[in-house]
Amino acid sequence: MTIHSSPADSGYLSGADDARLTNADLAPLKQQTWGAYNIFAFWMSDVHSVGGYVFAGSLFALGLTSWQVLISLLAGITIVYFLCNLVARPSQAHGVPYPVMSRLSFGVLGANLPAMIRGIIAVAWYGVQTYLASAAFVVVVLKFFPALAPWADVHVHGFAGLSTVGWAAFLVLWLLQAVVFWNGMETIKKFIDFAGPAVYVVMFALAGWMVWKAGWQNVGLNLGEIKYSGWAAVSVMITAISLVVSYFAGPMLNFGDFSRYCHSFSDVKRGNFWGLPVNFLAFSIVTVITTSATIPLFGELLTDPVETVARIDNTTAVVLGALTFLVATVGINIVANFVSAAFDFSNIAPSRISWRVGGLIATTASIFITPWNLFNSPEVIHYTLDVLGGCMGPLYGILVADYYLVKKRQVVLGDLYSMRRDGAYWYQGGVNRAAVAAMGIGAVISVACVMLPQLRAAANFSWFIGAALGLLSYLALARRR
Repeated sequence: MTIHSSPADSGYLSGADDARLTNADLAPLKQQTWGAYNIFAFWMSDVHSVGGYVFAGSLFALGLTSWQVLISLLAGITIVYFLCNLVARPSQAHGVPYPVMSRLSFGVLGANLPAMIRGIIAVAWYGVQTYLASAAFVVVVLKFFPALAPWADVHVHGFAGLSTVGWAAFLVLWLLQAVVFWNGMETIKKFIDFAGPAVYVVMFALAGWMVWKAGWQNVGLNLGEIKYSGWAAVSVMITAISLVVSYFAGPMLNFGDFSRYCHSFSDVKRGNFWGLPVNFLAFSIVTVITTSATIPLFGELLTDPVETVARIDNTTAVVLGALTFLVATVGINIVANFVSAAFDFSNIAPSRISWRVGGLIATTASIFITPWNLFNSPEVIHYTLDVLGGCMGPLYGILVADYYLVKKRQVVLGDLYSMRRDGAYWYQGGVNRAAVAAMGIGAVISVACVMLPQLRAAANFSWFIGAALGLLSYLALARRR
């Protein structure tokens, strides 16, 4: 087992100013107790969600044959596997979370910029995912108490765009997640260790039942008309590969928040292998089989799993299915959004904001953004989250370039927590302007690809464009400096 001392234990803190950079949650871990299974379960919780279900199904409706989609899926998730291994190594080696590792590139104070960008994105998606989980909860409630249907109609009994029953379900889920989070990372680890496999059991049972009812001969892996062949198909496959990578952009950037808990880097790689290529491919196949079976069973293609289970004429099956997707969505919310935002906000003022307080800030903010309105307005999501999302590719490129190509994997751990003017990561006023400039260059062009109609053809590749520009710009600026 790798042992790390905290900055305070190791004499890293040289003055009162240094308390601005650390607390017990951001300090290097004294013990790293996670193994490969915990990382595998992390990815299961991240993939097994309503959003993951819809995303996987959408790839099979691109107009490609099933084998072309499977190749695209495998290629995309393999790229994610290698990219996650790259970003995981520094945090695992030194036992520190993503915002602290960002100090290496951005400076001890400049790291608040990448932390805030990731934190705001996490808050928005935390609210949206909580809303999606609450929608599954509403299905269960109405199945047992149909008399509440008028109270579930936002036009009859609603406030701020959400029905009374919707508000109740949202706040129940909000509180449930807060309780799990407040009990710390050990409780979170136990939750995701259970949630990922539990969802698989129900998913396989649901798929098996629907295939049995629909008839195997009526179920296929193509959810749409096959439109492409030859080089046109290759082009769409490349787009699908890029979409897979972009889908994992968030957890990929702050994966260090979890890899820091692992015994060894080999555990991280094994967990990533089973959790990404193997797990994502298996989940996608089960998803598309289930989705395909909705056509002969219900007479239409249903891509929303909550709507699918709501159509089943069996109360037990509906309740079990809805609760499963509820648990799955809570799982992805905690691992992909809650933990990240907690570390990111704590990094802003460590002496005043603990990890738990950072999480409380995130959850409270998620209510005030009324995520159901955000989710129901694609235009708002497009202009808000895509602008912030355009920064994630450049941030990834800068972190990887700095750690592997500029610093050559050499880290002065104490200086990550030091405000000394001669510290390795003080730069100029605590901010590395080369990293900020590189992020600006990559983000502007990446966002332009999404926003400007004349660049719309490059929109699906915005993460790769941003990451490449961030990496190359940072290398040029850092060497010049």
